[in-house]
Amino acid sequence: MPELPEVEVVRRGLVRWVVGSRLGAVEVLHPRPVRRHLAGPADLAARLQGAVAVDAVRRGKYLWLQLDSDEALLVHLGMSGQLLVQPLDAPAERHLRVRVGLDGERELRFVDQRMFGGLAVVPLEPTADGLPAGTGGAGTPSAAALPHQVAHIARDPLDPYLDVEAWQRRLRRRRTGVKRALLDQTLLSGIGNIYADEALWRARLHYARPTDTLTRAAAVGLLGHVRAVLGEALQQGGTSFDALYVDVNGRSGWFDRSLAVYGQAGRPCPRCAALVRREPFMNRSSFTCPACQRPPRRARW
Repeated sequence: MPELPEVEVVRRGLVRWVVGSRLGAVEVLHPRPVRRHLAGPADLAARLQGAVAVDAVRRGKYLWLQLDSDEALLVHLGMSGQLLVQPLDAPAERHLRVRVGLDGERELRFVDQRMFGGLAVVPLEPTADGLPAGTGGAGTPSAAALPHQVAHIARDPLDPYLDVEAWQRRLRRRRTGVKRALLDQTLLSGIGNIYADEALWRARLHYARPTDTLTRAAAVGLLGHVRAVLGEALQQGGTSFDALYVDVNGRSGWFDRSLAVYGQAGRPCPRCAALVRREPFMNRSSFTCPACQRPPRRARW
């Protein structure tokens, strides 16, 4: 599933190629990707057509186009969703699900092979704290409004409005393992399996380290490593293991070439040369260095 860097790359593409455009004709080619728009495909198309996209905003892994109608086109990419900006005469992709006309000879396409992602037009509501909702514009704060479907999602590590002190206190009060806490989108959003493993390796922490044993310095230090790995991945266009994740122009990211432990089972740790270990974790896998990230005596999973 795309994580924060991959979704942010898509958002930046929307800022460049879609924001400022008046949306044209909308064609829903399969009903499943618009299932969260309860009024149905025809209503979604009617609400989008003629609206102007005024911003592209992201919080964690959620993304939305803010419209001049005070509504938003909420997007979740799921496992394989793609937002592509294509010429009108470009051949239809095999898994094209929705197309939205843009100004000129272009259109925005939602392509989704597995159809776990989706689109919905939803109202915007004021943020609880009165602060910008998330990352928006070309490096400028977004409006202080967000879809209610996103209200429970915490701010992400790259959000300038993240309250670090409040976050580290909440983290250390949890009675769980540190990786499970990193994956909790109500505590800190945008982090998935890949970047959790990479950040924990940099911090020399095992994924089962109890959060209530972390010092304030260790918690804040871990956040620093999370921010660093996300920032580096963002500079490299995200992590692409196959053709399912691409930016709006169809390009893949290349951070997979820089991964230290994720997906590297049986290969030497870049820091100490011990062989990276793969272990089951929450119906997925965790990758660790057995020398750099020793399991705690009191583990929480």
